[in-house]
Amino acid sequence: MSHDPLANDPLANKKQAWSALFSEPMSELVKRYTASVGFDQRLWRADIDGSLAHAAMLQAQGIIGADDLAAIQRGMAQIVADIEAGRFEWKLELEDVHLNIEARLTTLVGDAGKRLHTGRSRNDQVATDVRLWLRGEIDKINLLLVDMQRALVDLAAQHTDTVMPGYTHMQVAQPVSFAHHLLAYVEMFSRDAERLQDVRKRTNQLPLGAAALAGTSYPLDREAVARALGFDGVCQNSLDAVSDRDFALEFSAFATISMVHVSRLAEEIVLWMSQNFGFIDLADRYCTGSSIMPQKRNPDVAELARGKSGRVVGHLMGLITLMKGQPLTYNKDNQEDKEPLFDTVDTLSDTLRIMAEMVGGISVKKEAMERAALKGYATATDLADYLVKKGLPFRDAHETVAHAVKIAIQRGVDLAELPLAELQTLNASITADVAEVLTLRGSLNARQVSGGTAPVQVRAQIERHRQRLAA
Repeated sequence: MSHDPLANDPLANKKQAWSALFSEPMSELVKRYTASVGFDQRLWRADIDGSLAHAAMLQAQGIIGADDLAAIQRGMAQIVADIEAGRFEWKLELEDVHLNIEARLTTLVGDAGKRLHTGRSRNDQVATDVRLWLRGEIDKINLLLVDMQRALVDLAAQHTDTVMPGYTHMQVAQPVSFAHHLLAYVEMFSRDAERLQDVRKRTNQLPLGAAALAGTSYPLDREAVARALGFDGVCQNSLDAVSDRDFALEFSAFATISMVHVSRLAEEIVLWMSQNFGFIDLADRYCTGSSIMPQKRNPDVAELARGKSGRVVGHLMGLITLMKGQPLTYNKDNQEDKEPLFDTVDTLSDTLRIMAEMVGGISVKKEAMERAALKGYATATDLADYLVKKGLPFRDAHETVAHAVKIAIQRGVDLAELPLAELQTLNASITADVAEVLTLRGSLNARQVSGGTAPVQVRAQIERHRQRLAA
């Protein structure tokens, strides 16, 4: 048998990289309690990309030799192949993704693997890995937000002339087009996308080179590493670079707001599908049945999307609480940032994906929407506006219309069904042209202000969104 030159290597022997100082091994309970490799292994590609950029810079600066760099690159290529093939052995005793990869690299290429950690610490390494990974996830989520908006715009384009009741306090208020209602969510998700791009800017700063907390005595070229990894710049204070996770907090705040928007849309879908509203149907593939009631079609996807918003809100609160009491600089507390951050990314991504698909499968019951818009005297404001245009002060017009509504309620009819002569007893300036004002479509068409519900305005908004989303 050949002699193993790595037999005395602490990492190869599955001990901690820092174990030489200690007189007894870590207990198994502590090992399990402190290990993060069970969840942070998803950072493996970011860890390898960061290590390769760091190694290339070390060689360019004359800190390691060309042979070492070549060996590191060769070893990392093997590790990538092993992980992608599912044959990489993740070891609990090596604590985290970083030491697992470093140990395997050292086993493969010897001393070159040991030199890779020159000029860096796990503190700046993990901060770099999380930023790299999150940046990639941000770019994926941005595309999902685009898909969500497109699904809403496509549905809206089919319903610019579909009338539904607009609500305040869940009471029928004024008629709006269904397209206009959907475009409100497009605006929300477009602002989410803007917020996400702001988060990306502050996430995309390189911590590597801060080392443990104070920087390093090696002549590192941090800017070269930043360019190689696609960062916009480098973190300017080494203490801040390794210790703060405000970029994760900011991402979680963005995700919370976006999930609140999802939840509001999901809540409306649940209401619209209920028999009491009956505005829409969902495709069967987004519904479930009941184990006891054979007639049920439950909007479980929308309900779960609504429920999962609470999960993301909770993660934001957890991360804020995690950070609030930490003195500078790095503390082990920060190991706890990853699971909530990972789950927030997964939850938001999955929810946006399925919600966009579900919106694409909505079928609209136009007649039911229009019938509902006829309830609640939705054109009352239009009658008040009509009187104002005839010269009546708005407050007086408001009171006059309230009397008209009271009469209509007593008779069980709509405002449009009140005889013209009776309306004229309330105000003599009312003439036959009021009939058009009191129709649902007359109400829609009257709201020609930019951003209003008039179909011509809604179509213009749809075109604006389509151009923006195609850019």
